[in-house]
Amino acid sequence: MSVPGDWIEHRRHDRELVGWMRPAASEEGDGFVVVDMLGRERTGVVDWLRAEETLDELGLGYLADPYELLLDDGRWLRVRITEVSPDGIRVKRDDWGAIDVPLLEYSLAFPAPHELRPVEPGRPLVF
Repeated sequence: MSVPGDWIEHRRHDRELVGWMRPAASEEGDGFVVVDMLGRERTGVVDWLRAEETLDELGLGYLADPYELLLDDGRWLRVRITEVSPDGIRVKRDDWGAIDVPLLEYSLAFPAPHELRPVEPGRPLVF
């Protein structure tokens, strides 16, 4: 999927893209919904300034966090994001830097599917 033409890019001070503002309307009036680099909505309808502030605060750090991917057999695999763009998202099995672990990579659609979620403590994972 490509980014819809009405989404407005937001870049941080070094010109790195950190997300988009999608025009939207609510009962209170027109505004924007913040969309992160995974294509996920992060706010309801907010004004322009709040949308910019939210993206600036969000940054890109969440992309370095561990995620889990639901496999076809119903198990969850701990993964790390290796690439993200509107052309797709790539993840690999989290190997904690081990060089002797076979590489397992997965290509996902943009926006990120529900089968990709942040790791939460206490949930059992496949390694």
